[in-house]
Amino acid sequence: MSIQHAVLGLLQEGPRHGYDLKHLVDRYFAPDRPVAFAQIYATLARLESRGRVALDAVERAEGPDRRRYAITEDGRHELVRWLDEPLAPEPHLQAALFTKVVLAILSGRDVTAIVDSERHAHLARMRELTALRRSAPVPIGLLADYALFHLEADLRWLELTAARVDDLRTNLKLSTEDHP
Repeated sequence: MSIQHAVLGLLQEGPRHGYDLKHLVDRYFAPDRPVAFAQIYATLARLESRGRVALDAVERAEGPDRRRYAITEDGRHELVRWLDEPLAPEPHLQAALFTKVVLAILSGRDVTAIVDSERHAHLARMRELTALRRSAPVPIGLLADYALFHLEADLRWLELTAARVDDLRTNLKLSTEDHP
């Protein structure tokens, strides 16, 4: 997720404090992995240094001063540019699951055990997301669906890998013989 673009988008509605932005980012974009306050404040500092947000007001109350930020015209242009530009399709050809399988083969470990462990972890996460989707508001439900579809793709890949592990082992052995 692009925290800076989420912050810019939330500031379109009007000036906000970092505290409010953190809670909105968590609610709308990261319900199961809340962002740290420090990440929001660091993002605001970077956006301010780039001229994409500006300090709107400082409110003095009990405790620390509360700084309220507003999006600038440059910030609006950046947000529009980001919204209009397609994201690079993911995932890339470097994947942690693939790396685990290759390293297991290269080290002589049982690939079946690793594939089974990953499968169980994926299924457990899918159960969690399915339960979340049933009770969540539409935005969170859509995020859960997005994650579920990716997990389903990973499961299909794990099944394919399990079926082709002997071919992969042979291929990796040949490539290590070519390049000792």
